[in-house]
Amino acid sequence: MRTTVRLNDGLLRDAKRYAVQHGRTLTSVLEDALRQFLARSTGRVHVAPFRMLTARGRLRPGVDLDDTASLLDLTEKPLDLARKHR
Repeated sequence: MRTTVRLNDGLLRDAKRYAVQHGRTLTSVLEDALRQFLARSTGRVHVAPFRMLTARGRLRPGVDLDDTASLLDLTEKPLDLARKHR
């Protein structure tokens, strides 16, 4: 959409300089600045606390929560299909 806005001469000059230095258009710089301003002004979004779900309150046998490398290996491997269908 095309619109007209009135900007302070110095602010416009700085925005144009920034656009040239970063290989961008003045429009893209102004759009990004406005998006950032609007995102900050809407306030923080409430996020519910994270709660870890476990099966029957226990870990899978052989899982060590202190061994992050092993945890990563476990999460990247598919479950054994024979155990899965028990």
